[in-house]
Amino acid sequence: MKIEYSSIGIIHTPFTESEGVPIQPNAGKNITGTVEIFPEFSSGLKDLDGFSHIYLIYHFHRSRRHPLSVIPFLDTVERGTFSTRAPNRPNLIGISIVKLEKVDRNLLHIRNVDILDGTPLLDIKPYIPELEPEEIRIGWLEEKTFSDKKADARFSEDD
Repeated sequence: MKIEYSSIGIIHTPFTESEGVPIQPNAGKNITGTVEIFPEFSSGLKDLDGFSHIYLIYHFHRSRRHPLSVIPFLDTVERGTFSTRAPNRPNLIGISIVKLEKVDRNLLHIRNVDILDGTPLLDIKPYIPELEPEEIRIGWLEEKTFSDKKADARFSEDD
């Protein structure tokens, strides 16, 4: 089944290359960016400013490979793609929880960014802690730490 989506906006960040991008938002603490929502979708931002954090769902527009196994950041062992958050995947969908600083008309000011500049935005959802699972297991990542980790070139768009 073919599924098509259209972008509702563009994510703007300081990261123009994949190397050096923080690995997940926690490693991107205090890095700021903006999300430009296209005018035809801006009325959907009503009441979003009451939330401190949002999910950004986006398209990995610079990924070119679609492997079913990868050697992820923080590891040297090949893992199944679906047990990682690697950007090279069969469907190039990414998700990040970012801090929403403010909403200014069709512009969202965000913090804790781990996304490449120019990334097409597919959707926004508010983060609501009470709706998140309580008992969490993190598999092979149990012994890993994420803080201050930056991407290397292993998932670069040129590969």
